[in-house]
Amino acid sequence: MNTWYEKAVFYHMYPLGMTGAPKQNFPPDAPENVTEAQPESGRFGDLCRWIPHIKDLGCSAIYIGPLFESASHGYDTRDFKRVDRRLGDNADFTSFVSLCHENDVRVVVDGVFNHTGREFFAFRDIQKNREASPYCGWYKGVNFAWGSPLGDPFGYESWHGIWELPCLNLPNPEVRSYLLDIVRFWVREFDIDGIRLDCANVLDFQFMKELRQAADSLKPDFWLMGEVIHGDYARWVNSETLHSVTNYEMHKSIYSAHNDHNYFELAHNVRRLEAVGRCLYTFVDNHDEDRIASKLVNPAHLAPVYTLLFTLPGIPSIYYGSEWGMEGRRTKSCDDMLRPAVEPSEFSSRECGLTSLIRTLSRIHSEEKAFHGGAYKELLLTNRQYAFARYKDGCFLITAANNDDHPAGISIPLPAKTAQTECTDLITGKKYPLENSHINIELEGNSAVIFRITEG
Repeated sequence: MNTWYEKAVFYHMYPLGMTGAPKQNFPPDAPENVTEAQPESGRFGDLCRWIPHIKDLGCSAIYIGPLFESASHGYDTRDFKRVDRRLGDNADFTSFVSLCHENDVRVVVDGVFNHTGREFFAFRDIQKNREASPYCGWYKGVNFAWGSPLGDPFGYESWHGIWELPCLNLPNPEVRSYLLDIVRFWVREFDIDGIRLDCANVLDFQFMKELRQAADSLKPDFWLMGEVIHGDYARWVNSETLHSVTNYEMHKSIYSAHNDHNYFELAHNVRRLEAVGRCLYTFVDNHDEDRIASKLVNPAHLAPVYTLLFTLPGIPSIYYGSEWGMEGRRTKSCDDMLRPAVEPSEFSSRECGLTSLIRTLSRIHSEEKAFHGGAYKELLLTNRQYAFARYKDGCFLITAANNDDHPAGISIPLPAKTAQTECTDLITGKKYPLENSHINIELEGNSAVIFRITEG
């Protein structure tokens, strides 16, 4: 394969948070032309100012969402065909996508198809017409023998017991057909390059198969990535359903491997996921998870953590703000600390050593084909040191990481014969000799290196 997403480095944008949009939207009966009092381009004008930073960081794609018109946090959809008016209008988003494409940045949006908000037209029709509504079959568990806790004259199935999020009945062909038309609309109207499926672990498989068929006919290399937290990823990642899913196992093991000084956990997960690992969407934090700078016990571990994110199998993603070491923890009742507003004028003042490292890692990832779906081979493993190779077409990229506070002398066996007599750390430029088919180095505490070895 030689697709754009195989080579991509993603930048994850949560637009309602990063632009400081109001927590609550206008009421559903507000006139269509009513939007938040903003400059002509709405909050998308601010989002456009992020694109030079994203490109400078080395990212070639963005995942942005939620975007559908909603009542509050973005996942309680009110209108699938309208961009959330707190951000702007459809024309503003069209301009945003065009600007991304002009800068060779692909755009993947959030597809929230497991549930809607209570202000979605089909749900409101059931509220109004009760048993006579033609949309009773659009939602799971609609039952007029009991009422919902929110005062509806009927009960229904909600996502995780959150009554503001009634679950769509995806086994219903009418619902699937409607949602597939929505996807076609977003590709036709905005020229998006892919969709991230919210709650993919509970979505109907027939729907995902039909979505894959539609996607394959819509646009070359259109990418489908699903949010899957638990389960066998191969159930979703295959030729019939999705191209990728979120690698939550890697997310957990990559930070706990450093907090617990246990690279065995991380290496075990990499081996176990080897069949699909190269396709998975990898990350160290996102809009639902505490910032990596807050999760790590030792801030010095940020360097090896991000180096591993960019070099282990998978498609790496940076969550907005984390390139500056931004901290944030969720509470039981609020995620706002994970989704703060950031003014584009603050970019230069937030720049730090981590930003520079991520920029370097993005460049290396972009230049080295072995990181674009290349195979994996473990070379050295202890609790505190870990080395492996990614290889493709006779080129081997060796990564070695140390989670100990102290330097560690290690001897890494070469994965292949080579005519080279030395190798260079692609991060720092420092050279190391090759001796007896090994790289013998003293790896600094809380650090990582990347070497290129050519077979021959």
